[in-house]
Amino acid sequence: MPLTVAQVLAAKPDGGGTVHTIGKDRTVLDALTLMAAKGIGALVVMAEGQIAGIVTERDYARKVELHGHSAATTRVEEIMTARVRYVEPTQTADECMALMTEHRMRHLPVLDAGRLSGIVSIGDLLKQQIADQQFTIDQLEHYIHGAPIAAPPR
Repeated sequence: MPLTVAQVLAAKPDGGGTVHTIGKDRTVLDALTLMAAKGIGALVVMAEGQIAGIVTERDYARKVELHGHSAATTRVEEIMTARVRYVEPTQTADECMALMTEHRMRHLPVLDAGRLSGIVSIGDLLKQQIADQQFTIDQLEHYIHGAPIAAPPR
């Protein structure tokens, strides 16, 4: 059975429900400060209760720093990605990986019935993939040695 986005979110330390956001009129310095404080690499940008975009550390590096602009005076909306790709909780981790690879992105907001309910990163997906592979290895070792097989972790 394929791993779903809902299962990836549930495996996160906070259960996947915490999504850090920022207003589009805030400065890039505000965004960087929040990302650093939370130990994250992206923020969902909100305007009037709706998703307006996503801003990442990569956006800062490529659209502010390289152009000699100031993070203190540049607004988030000036560097954010306005066309936000997203996934739904029922989609698979493999679908997320394919989308991230195809579009060279590291973060995907999760919308459940049109409402922002989480965000998955490439790191979240790789962590789950590694856990699944380790489970398979453990099961094969148990099979070889005749030990009972356990249920997969989720």
